[in-house]
Amino acid sequence: MIVVHHLNDSRSQRILWLLEELGVPYELKRYQRDAATRLAPPELTAVHPLGKSPVITDGDRTVHESGAIIDYLIRRHGGGRLAPALGSDAYETYNQWLHYAEGSAMLPLMLFMYAGRLGEAAAPLKPRIESEIANHLGFVNASLDGRDWLVGGDLTGADIQLSFVGEVTGAFGRLDAYPAIKAWVERFQARPAYKAALEKGGAYSFVR
Repeated sequence: MIVVHHLNDSRSQRILWLLEELGVPYELKRYQRDAATRLAPPELTAVHPLGKSPVITDGDRTVHESGAIIDYLIRRHGGGRLAPALGSDAYETYNQWLHYAEGSAMLPLMLFMYAGRLGEAAAPLKPRIESEIANHLGFVNASLDGRDWLVGGDLTGADIQLSFVGEVTGAFGRLDAYPAIKAWVERFQARPAYKAALEKGGAYSFVR
């Protein structure tokens, strides 16, 4: 049985969504952020030394990192769904998006959040951060313009992996400037599997 070690208000919500899309049974083990620090509880270090979420266990195997988890679940449990055929041109595009989401796109958004906590001390960094946010969101918006999903005509794991970027953009009040991203977020948040994952995962701050 797959166990999802689920931290509230975190990237692990998209792992629940993926499993609901696949219709794969799983067990949910919940962890709560510290109300003051917003950090994960120390109990997560018993699952993986980094003490981070998402992390899953599947029998004797522990998998951490969102992209690796999505790749693992689709390969092992997807039955050919939610990913292009291995070796196809579409697969190479899909694989790039899987790595891009956390490797590039999330960094300026996280820096924006942390800089906001520093107040005026972060002022010298803000122009560069804003430039990088505009660069990456502009790229994603252009990539989604005129299409429903990132790769081909159907939802893939790449959309699920990048979904947190779109949701954080909405939480920062920036989606109106990126209409293709906004439509994409509305599209995936309307999916029955997404809604089922929300019901199971509990309170989630990034739903529009």
